[in-house]
Amino acid sequence: MTTVPTGNNGSDGRFIQGNQAAKNNVMARKSQQLRVALARAVTVGDVRAVARKMIDMAKAGDVPAAKLVFDRLLGPCLEWDIVERIENLEAALEGRQ
Repeated sequence: MTTVPTGNNGSDGRFIQGNQAAKNNVMARKSQQLRVALARAVTVGDVRAVARKMIDMAKAGDVPAAKLVFDRLLGPCLEWDIVERIENLEAALEGRQ
């Protein structure tokens, strides 16, 4: 696949020299450094201990802890009526065609 040069990009798709958008994103670099530091500081045992605590809290009736556990395991819940709304939209679109 060949990249077509645009006003800000060269033929390789990279920013050309002098493009202001090509300047370094200091906040992205710092965020990445913080993520790396956190990942290096946390052990597998730490993650297991935190997960165990969240599960124990959820089992004891802590609803926010239960929500966090389920969201991490199953993904966030969609609104209850989303399937019905999608079906209604699809039916409406099919009726127009």
